[in-house]
Amino acid sequence: MDTDELAKRVIAGDRRALARAITLVESARGDHREQAARLLERLASSGREALRIGLSGTPGVGKSTFIESFGLMLIGRGLKVAVLAVDPSSTRSGGSILGDKTRMERLSREKNAFIRPSPSQTQLGGVARRSREAVAVCEAAGFDVVLIETVGVGQSETMVAAISDLFVLLLAPAGGDELQGVKRGIMEIADLILVNKADGDLKAQAMRTCADYAGALRLLRQRPQDAPGFPRALVVSALTGEGRETAWEAMQELANWRKSNSLWRKNRRDQARSWFEEELRLGLLARLDAPEIQARKQALAARVTEGGLSPVAAAQELLAGLKNPE
Repeated sequence: MDTDELAKRVIAGDRRALARAITLVESARGDHREQAARLLERLASSGREALRIGLSGTPGVGKSTFIESFGLMLIGRGLKVAVLAVDPSSTRSGGSILGDKTRMERLSREKNAFIRPSPSQTQLGGVARRSREAVAVCEAAGFDVVLIETVGVGQSETMVAAISDLFVLLLAPAGGDELQGVKRGIMEIADLILVNKADGDLKAQAMRTCADYAGALRLLRQRPQDAPGFPRALVVSALTGEGRETAWEAMQELANWRKSNSLWRKNRRDQARSWFEEELRLGLLARLDAPEIQARKQALAARVTEGGLSPVAAAQELLAGLKNPE
């Protein structure tokens, strides 16, 4: 199937074409990268946009369970939901269990839902290398909400904020105190903090944890993109569904405020520029894999290992050889 036909089918909502398109944009093969670039150009003409929601949290906080419960609620409201779940990968083989889809069994059976697990491989920041492209494909396919579930690696997991409109941080009861809230990193980029597992014996603890973080958020410096009352801390229960409606209303409130204050479009433009710069960086790194460059790299590495050349001088020599004489 050529890229024009594939783009037409994706825009028409063909699920098989959607899966093939994401596979194409995730591929690292040179010919596939060229096809993916053409495909994304065709899909951009659809002009469709979805609400991109990034969700992060520590492992075991219940991200997948919450996403399934939250996604089912959105579908009940007549919305189409895509879930891009990034799983941790083996540092040896690069493979992944990709178990998030099996955790969302009920959601995966819904015709208005699409779940795509992807291995993070060597990409840092909690998202896969081609998550931006996958989001763009889902938007063109007509989904109203795209949920991006990150690996869940801790406080340095901030890459997802660069590809989403709203960033939601899920926390567990008794997961910290006010000091955790004022730490720099993932806390200061969160738009909404949801304390999950607010049910049963943990409900009282969840309420206390939410109050702790609500107090801590007031100590953080307000950002230009913050609507009055944001960032906000709320309690939710993925098990019982409590708090889902309130969380969704808060997300809509913030998104609408940013749209009315021209911050939504500015954020999208900034993300497009960041995407360009990232692609440029990746392209330059890919040049290092060329056979002639690899041979030169190995020769310089041998000199560094033997002590005949410093690592800094060797790197500068290799980079100087990459310069285009034109």
